[in-house]
Amino acid sequence: MSPVVFSSGICETPPAAGNVVAESSSTIVSDGAYGVRGFHGDTIGPEALPRWYRPHIAAWAAAAGPATTLWFWNTELGWASVHPVLAEFGWEYVQLIVWDKGLAHIAGNVNGRTIRQFPVVTEVCAFYQRTFTVTGPGGPMPPKQWVRHEWARSGLSLQRANAACGVKNAATRKYLTKDWLWYWPPGEMTERLAAYANAHGLPTGWPYYSLDGERPVTAAEWDALRYTWRHAHGVTNVWSRRPLHGEERLKGTGRRAAPRVHNPTAASSAHLNQKPLEFMERLIMAVTEPGDVVWEPFGGLCSASVAAVALGRRAFAAETDPAFADLAIERLRRSGAAARVPAAAMVAR
Repeated sequence: MSPVVFSSGICETPPAAGNVVAESSSTIVSDGAYGVRGFHGDTIGPEALPRWYRPHIAAWAAAAGPATTLWFWNTELGWASVHPVLAEFGWEYVQLIVWDKGLAHIAGNVNGRTIRQFPVVTEVCAFYQRTFTVTGPGGPMPPKQWVRHEWARSGLSLQRANAACGVKNAATRKYLTKDWLWYWPPGEMTERLAAYANAHGLPTGWPYYSLDGERPVTAAEWDALRYTWRHAHGVTNVWSRRPLHGEERLKGTGRRAAPRVHNPTAASSAHLNQKPLEFMERLIMAVTEPGDVVWEPFGGLCSASVAAVALGRRAFAAETDPAFADLAIERLRRSGAAARVPAAAMVAR
């Protein structure tokens, strides 16, 4: 089935249909198949997930830039099954977010006489960045190795890097170290290292700290290679919150939202995997700025896109189920109205 593709926010060029990836996505929020028959089209078990996700992951990688990030929601086993495919296509693991839903998630649903494991009350969201290398005279290298290699290539002593950066010892201790305490040098410091190495280093045919072999990298160019991170004090990788309930959960459509749902009632959830908006807002706030692009390839009820619009980001999403798409579009319209996004910018295709 062809997906319904829709955009929200001020977007002049919509993405193409199929494996859609918005141009130069700042972040991708994936909340697709879990291998639990959670929607029509989900797999029966996690062993089928790598094949299910492969074409999508390939499309994300093809359209991603060096600073594109990925949030991958799933079960623990589902994520572990798909991780090798993500790594194959250049997605580098950063960390795992754990959603602790608490005892309310299993209340009355555990038979202590038959269960043979601890009850599961968690869901995970794996955070990925793009695997990034810099190609120079020494061949492709990860940033940590490249920064040190370029300085060594200049023939200058390590101590002179401190003079280049105008610091006492931070350059050698942070930017040129080989150990795990390495810091990504800010653009300003990288530009200073480049200027000093090119002014005082050995003459070569390839400029020091150059991405193209013609000129040294600028501070802005270097900073653009790294994803945005907006730190929130007090927030860790474990998020405790009970599952959606009451008015915050969409209900009452009267249709079977998934193969495992039988005889739905007015109290039945419209979608089995609706995420808290506060979680999606937290993810998007962490790695984007206002006006950045958020891509939600498996829209469902489009919680990530709704959050993105509310935060002043540009959102693109796709959904294959027309019923879910209708609900999502209405949520996006309400979110756009609250964020004062022009009605003409809320487009469904």
